[in-house]
Amino acid sequence: MNKQIKRTERGWPGHFICSDSCIFRRNTLLEYFRFKIVISTVGNMIRNSERHEVGCNRNYETMCFHAKKEGIYWDADVERRVDFDSEWMIEKLSTTSDQKANEMHDNVVSEIEKKLLSGDFKEGDTD
Repeated sequence: MNKQIKRTERGWPGHFICSDSCIFRRNTLLEYFRFKIVISTVGNMIRNSERHEVGCNRNYETMCFHAKKEGIYWDADVERRVDFDSEWMIEKLSTTSDQKANEMHDNVVSEIEKKLLSGDFKEGDTD
């Protein structure tokens, strides 16, 4: 991690309306000068004692958003998605799915950090 970028791991999901039913939830806030980006991964959803996909043909997904101030927190502004090239979904459940989801999340965090440092985000991308 670059010391210029502040990375905060948070204990709540960053996106997905059914995230309260997901066993796996991860939310990372990156802050770089005025830029604030939320990377959110959810998955392994159980509702009514049954497993469900979090989207079409996927059991885990990672999404990335610009952040907006919600009370005292900077949370995902789901209307302002941030594109990235890293893998963003896991189709099938396995005994290593959570580990793979953590790796997927970390890869997106690293990609966004590189984009922040390289100047891919412009002033209009701040809140």
